[in-house]
Amino acid sequence: MTAEPAHDTVVCDACPIRCVIKPGRAGSCDRYGNVDGVLARLDPLLVLERTQERGGALVPFAARESDWDGELVETGDVVVTGAGSGTTYPDYKPAPFIVSSSVAGVDTVTVVTEAIFSYCGVDVKIDTDRHVGAERRLVRARGEAVGHVTTGQYGSQMLSLGGVNHLTGGTKREGMATMQTLLALCSREPVELSVDEGSDLVLRAGEPPVINGVVEERMRVGCGSATIGMFAQQWYEHVDEVVVLDDHITGVLSEHQAGRYLDIPATGITVKGRRSTPGRYFNVAKPGTGWGGTDIEDPLTILDEFDPEVARPGLTVLMIGTTGEHHAYFVLDDELRPVPAPLPDDLRRSVERITENCEPALTSVLFIAGAGGSLRAGATENPVALTRAVRQTITRVTCGGAPVYVWPGGGITFMVDVTLVPPGAFGYVPTPAVVAPLEFTMRRDAYAALGGHMDAIVTLDDVLARPDVRRA
Repeated sequence: MTAEPAHDTVVCDACPIRCVIKPGRAGSCDRYGNVDGVLARLDPLLVLERTQERGGALVPFAARESDWDGELVETGDVVVTGAGSGTTYPDYKPAPFIVSSSVAGVDTVTVVTEAIFSYCGVDVKIDTDRHVGAERRLVRARGEAVGHVTTGQYGSQMLSLGGVNHLTGGTKREGMATMQTLLALCSREPVELSVDEGSDLVLRAGEPPVINGVVEERMRVGCGSATIGMFAQQWYEHVDEVVVLDDHITGVLSEHQAGRYLDIPATGITVKGRRSTPGRYFNVAKPGTGWGGTDIEDPLTILDEFDPEVARPGLTVLMIGTTGEHHAYFVLDDELRPVPAPLPDDLRRSVERITENCEPALTSVLFIAGAGGSLRAGATENPVALTRAVRQTITRVTCGGAPVYVWPGGGITFMVDVTLVPPGAFGYVPTPAVVAPLEFTMRRDAYAALGGHMDAIVTLDDVLARPDVRRA
């Protein structure tokens, strides 16, 4: 037999947990609370104002239709976000706010809600050449599997974290660890992760990654081949041979197409690894945290003996990584063995130029989620009509006012850069799932045509007059 809630408590219906909340207390998600016996969203509704005073970038590509009328808030520059709006889970009723406004003289409706996402995750881009772990290795938070290493991108390692299988398909501890990891990354908070048979990571959106305790400073300028293409002319007549050591493509100047164009003669160098095309070598070493994202600490280990029919004593060789962080200069002795020598000033400037051309290493986080049928029912009585309107670009989707990319195919699966979403916009429910703001904006007549909840529309002025509205 289930005990009846006390008369002064409220039962929250914002998620499947259905917390029984005592007066003055919040539910398990900290989003809803019992305020004087009424279930209330505790964070204020957030609206965005693009104002010059706050340092926002203004691009007046079209003239205004009218002059400023003296109002403190010009409604044409206000975006009502889903942040703080609450939810109507499971959306058997209209979304929390369906707001009408006039944009450039067009009657517009924006449906805002805080969506609960079990089908969600983040893709993390880590700007670094360093090896963080092999593809498909598990990524863990506090020992729990929360994702995996996925295919690397140019100058970056990639992680895929979250997803419904980690959130709901494993143990309760795994689900909670996954949800907390996603929430922290989306909220731009630091997260400690480890990769099986790989590195320990500290990641924070918009900040440099920390790999095995070392702050990564630079993103590589290019692969070994690209680096030769970029800087061959700066090396010309200052050094006989250049080897750019890289985990993926190691370049050799004298063999490379750029070297051929500059008439750089052969040097008799022999590089270990698989020759792809002239001057481009694969598999010269294993991935690691050394030179060019390899496990190499001594660059000479990738060289075999110089061809005595071509090489000569006094021949000079520059070996360098793809960020300029690692570099060394050698001169062949009478036995055609590379001997370390001081780096000439002309070459030092080119090394510094490579470093200068490296962009700052950052951690980038994209939140990916699918707006399900229940959520869409809060916008229209015919949910598939909203999907079709998004596909036809009749309806614009935003996340906390930030632009999103909507994936092709079925449903409304979108991605958003979390650094563009207002701080504090993401939340959670202990099911576990991540809560994120979502807005659908369209013409009023289009909203009516897709079966929108027209009776639930309120004006923007009414929303702005509410005491729980916060402007940003």
